[in-house]
Amino acid sequence: MNIELRHLRYFIAVAETLHFGRAAEQLHISQPPLSQQIQILEQQVGARLLDRNNRNVRLTPAGKQFLQEAWLIVEQVNQAAERAARIHRGELGEITIGFTSSTPFNQRISASLLAFRQQHPAVHIQMVETNTKQQIEPLLNGKFDMGVMRNTPLPDALTYRLLLREALVAVVHQDHPLAGALNGRISIRQLASEPFVFFDRQVGTALYDETLLLLKQFAITPYITQEVGEAMTIIGLVSAGLGVSLLPASFSRIKIDSVRYLALDEPEAKTEVWLVTHRQRELSASAQMLINLMLRQ
Repeated sequence: MNIELRHLRYFIAVAETLHFGRAAEQLHISQPPLSQQIQILEQQVGARLLDRNNRNVRLTPAGKQFLQEAWLIVEQVNQAAERAARIHRGELGEITIGFTSSTPFNQRISASLLAFRQQHPAVHIQMVETNTKQQIEPLLNGKFDMGVMRNTPLPDALTYRLLLREALVAVVHQDHPLAGALNGRISIRQLASEPFVFFDRQVGTALYDETLLLLKQFAITPYITQEVGEAMTIIGLVSAGLGVSLLPASFSRIKIDSVRYLALDEPEAKTEVWLVTHRQRELSASAQMLINLMLRQ
């Protein structure tokens, strides 16, 4: 059986008009080839679909059933073509993004995601929270289309674009002597003798290495009294008076009465946020549009 889609369209036109001449006009072909194609279709199906004579054309019982199925097939093909076109235009699809815990608190990134959702409501964005180093494997194997992470060494197969540079802030209890600092600013050196609440080294977060490197530049070896896996837990332990910490400024949007966020005098106290993708894996149109939007914000 070698039924072509055009055979179905020809048959539907004749079945709906019950007139070969009018059907041929609709299809912009001449009548003899149309009649020939309907005969070929009937041969392929193995059933007479139309009763016709010099005056009338009507559907046979087999033709009525075939017409219902033909409509469904043509509509399914039309829908498949429309979906493919919308995916090509970036109007439809799914994007999977790995992101660090601070990402939703960053106004620039959250504004980009909101704007994209408003512009492309049919594109599903799947957000997967995981720390920087744990994003690398899913980016390599294709589970993530892109990753929003802190600066960290990357394998050659991955590439990054700088989204933003974000200041670090000191996180202290409201009763800490530093909490009342003039203009809410302190120097990193003022934290030298403080107990630190910080990320667990085993969690693999890039902020762990980055912050220790920053403190080392000021000859500070932090006394880490508490190591935890989440920034929210760090803030919670600071609110309990168990130490101080350094976190990206985006976390200062988390308002807890007993916690104060202090700006740092040192201009180098910054962390980079990267947008990471695979060098050789082609991105969907919708993913590329989201990247362009995030880089423009």
